[in-house]
Amino acid sequence: MKISIFGLGYVGAVSAACLAKEGHSVIGVDPNATKISLINQGKTPIIEKDLEDLMTAAVEKDLLRATSDVADAIASSSVSLICVGTPSQLNGSLDLKYVRNVCEEIGEALSKKTTYHVVVVRSTMLPGTMENVVIPTLEAASGKKIGVDFGVCINPEFLRESTAVYDYFNPPKTVIGETDVKSGDIMVELFGHFDAPLIRVDVSTAEMVKYTDNVWHAVKVSFANEIGNICKGVNIDSHTVMNIFCQDTKLNISPYYMKPGFAFGGSCLPKDVRALQYKAKSLDLDLPLIGSLLDTNNNQIAHGYDLVTKQGNRKISILGFSFKAGTDDLRESPIVELIEKLIGKGYDLKLYDNSVNIAKLTGANKDYILNAIPHISNLMVDSMEEAVTHGETIVIGNKSAEFKDILDKITEKQVVVDLVRIVDSKSEEGKYDGICW
Repeated sequence: MKISIFGLGYVGAVSAACLAKEGHSVIGVDPNATKISLINQGKTPIIEKDLEDLMTAAVEKDLLRATSDVADAIASSSVSLICVGTPSQLNGSLDLKYVRNVCEEIGEALSKKTTYHVVVVRSTMLPGTMENVVIPTLEAASGKKIGVDFGVCINPEFLRESTAVYDYFNPPKTVIGETDVKSGDIMVELFGHFDAPLIRVDVSTAEMVKYTDNVWHAVKVSFANEIGNICKGVNIDSHTVMNIFCQDTKLNISPYYMKPGFAFGGSCLPKDVRALQYKAKSLDLDLPLIGSLLDTNNNQIAHGYDLVTKQGNRKISILGFSFKAGTDDLRESPIVELIEKLIGKGYDLKLYDNSVNIAKLTGANKDYILNAIPHISNLMVDSMEEAVTHGETIVIGNKSAEFKDILDKITEKQVVVDLVRIVDSKSEEGKYDGICW
């Protein structure tokens, strides 16, 4: 395939050399004359393991050259990768001038081209940038229509400095954000052969994936450092602790607990977070990440309350209010806190949870249910049908299997507020509202 790459910095240079190694004909485009000269001599413009050998071999085989001539690059290729920088501005927003400039240049060159061309963004950009900046700029500059005259995709890169060449050929996943199937298929030809999950999504999802990855990596580093500071304060080897932590791939290093939804609760997490926060204070340690966990959790409870009340209904039914389906444990259940807030504001509530109903009669939590939260106990009903019939707003509080067909049980005048994604649906005004989706 004939490929042009715009921006010969870190991502662009690595992509150019690796694509050439795979036999593609690559043209690098950059306004920097020094970078152009280095690449045309078979030298690398950046320091990266194994990159210079790839550059040298690619130039010797006439598979790689560099130029500042945009028109030549577009005319000589069928796919263009945008790899320009998106640096931070003083207020934290992205400076998109390089993206806009290169899209204008590519668009102008596309206006003179008669064959179908695919423009692929590898630069890291916030969700909405493709739809609000890249696509409109390309269309305006070219006078052509996306999906008809040219295609647009985004292909986020997952390259680590010092191992970028290895990472290119061994990606953790290949994500293709496509605006049309034809362009996505071309991207599959280019990147779909790697031994990694191949994921095709819309462009906004692909944009968000990159930020989710990077912020999660930042969270991991910060979390490990805060745990390490506590460990040092109590004379424990932090690396031993974290090595043990990372061996648990069922819970700790896994998708578990990684589904957006309602707040955490139960007998362990809130109590243990508070205890560790207290210990940090006793050691005079300022741990912003761990110290913010309960505040973040409380914010999600408040968000859930706002989501329920904004529906504008006074009659509310809660389906599932133990902190987890299949248990009668109400200790620090965030749903119970939500219920108490609604009671305090005078809403007309009915509550149903089969596990809690059984516990009310015979379980270990009977005393807690009848004595600690009698105001909640008195609102409980014996059947899901009774609860659903009562509510104008139906709130799903845990993932009990009996709630999965809730949308088939409601009338047109009822709305479901889903805190756990009991159904795989997007929010639909007046019918279904998911807390994070």
